[in-house]
Amino acid sequence: MKFSYFHLMPWTHVEEVGRDWPISNRLFDPEVATEDYQAYIDQMAYAEECGFDWIGCNEHHYSPYGMMTNPDIIGGALTQRTKTAKLAMMGALVPMLNPVRVAEEYAMLDVMSGGRLIAGLIRGIPHEYAAYNMAGDESWPRFREAVELIVKAWTEPEPFGWDGEFYQFKSVSIWPRPRQQPYPPMLMSASTPDSARFAAQHRAMMGITNFKDLQVVKDVIAAYKAAAREAGWEPGPEHILVGANVCIADTDDEARKWMEQGAAYLFGPLSGGPRTAQKLVLQRTRYYEDSSIGQASLDRRATLKSTTIDERIELGGVICGSPETVVQQIRRLYDELGHGVMHMVFKVGDIPNDVVTHGMELFKEEVLPAVRELGVEVEVGA
Repeated sequence: MKFSYFHLMPWTHVEEVGRDWPISNRLFDPEVATEDYQAYIDQMAYAEECGFDWIGCNEHHYSPYGMMTNPDIIGGALTQRTKTAKLAMMGALVPMLNPVRVAEEYAMLDVMSGGRLIAGLIRGIPHEYAAYNMAGDESWPRFREAVELIVKAWTEPEPFGWDGEFYQFKSVSIWPRPRQQPYPPMLMSASTPDSARFAAQHRAMMGITNFKDLQVVKDVIAAYKAAAREAGWEPGPEHILVGANVCIADTDDEARKWMEQGAAYLFGPLSGGPRTAQKLVLQRTRYYEDSSIGQASLDRRATLKSTTIDERIELGGVICGSPETVVQQIRRLYDELGHGVMHMVFKVGDIPNDVVTHGMELFKEEVLPAVRELGVEVEVGA
């Protein structure tokens, strides 16, 4: 099994920000943030030393929920701080960006890293559309067209024109081209059966995180596998990423204490504004092709906020405890889902950095040796 260390880069210095959207940045202190960015990048680079196979970055806007407004900036820094870990951009919010620029920046990261890029092509969660004033109704059609344009930009050696519904370019010829040929392995979010099928049709890895329960994940994985077979290929465990919030400590009680604190901050100060924005987007636009999924998304967030840590562990979205307990939880998830990539968020809410680092060290010393043999040893992108 491969393990991915993922970081949201949260702002952890407020008690409450309310539910207004957008969130006032008067609460932001640039001098403190300089120290935070350095600590977070140090944690991400240290993940390679702790045995993580991937280091994951993502993109969020207008909120203390995550200060990584451009994952490629952090990815660029990590090309100079790491040597072997895959750099998983999870990723560029493709419908809101210039797809040619995405293709260029990802190609640049792939070359700079020596061919270690995992190219996440992501639609983004609804509140990002409120931030960039983009209609959620256009999310899917923009995403479909943009993915086709990005792949062509990576693979076409001669200049070409593009005259699509949303994107028009007289001539495209990106420099550099990716190091991995024909292009870096793609990863797409699969929070719904529709998105899982789209990922499978493009032979991309699928990723699902922040889920409500294991049955939801099983249904999505089943949709992904069925669509892949219809497209003429057979996905293996290495094509399926499953994510969880993680806290590893010396004892179960200590881990639960820190996870309860971090989760309270995550679902409290960090999530109030984004929840308001998401509700507005889902009420006013058709972000999901199946309208019932939008209400399900809102219900899921409400459920996660109200459930206990033990309930979240049972539901599969949280891994928490001593090393021995965490080994059991990871094995249980694998037995249930058969995934080959475990995506792990250690900096949950305001869990202190020293607790995060200690948990990473316990993962290296006591957890990883006991779970590395799960699944198959297949090099993604080989």
